[in-house]
Amino acid sequence: MKRCCKEMDQQDIQNKKVNSSESQDKDAGWLSRLKNKWQVGNILQVVLILCTFAIGGSMCGYFGKKLMNLMHLENKFIWAIVYVLLVTILWPLCVLVVSIPFGQFRFFKKYLAKMGRRIAGRKK
Repeated sequence: MKRCCKEMDQQDIQNKKVNSSESQDKDAGWLSRLKNKWQVGNILQVVLILCTFAIGGSMCGYFGKKLMNLMHLENKFIWAIVYVLLVTILWPLCVLVVSIPFGQFRFFKKYLAKMGRRIAGRKK
């Protein structure tokens, strides 16, 4: 009986090792999938692109709020509509500006052009 329990314990340990290595592969995999999807050279570039998205989006929200405070709109519904439109216009500009110091301007120029074509209804 002791032998059976030892074998079971060894199998449990081995299964845990396999499961932990699979989860590590999944964690590393999402960066690799983004790298392939965006057709960039390495994982560092993916991280820089993600940082650019985050900082550009935050900057867009910040400037959008500042500009909205200058407008003094009383109606909350109209304020929300104007804010969404303003942020939609500001976001590409903010992301392009932030992409320059991160060295990702070429990627974002292509990315925004692709988005513009999709919005306009053209495939390529």
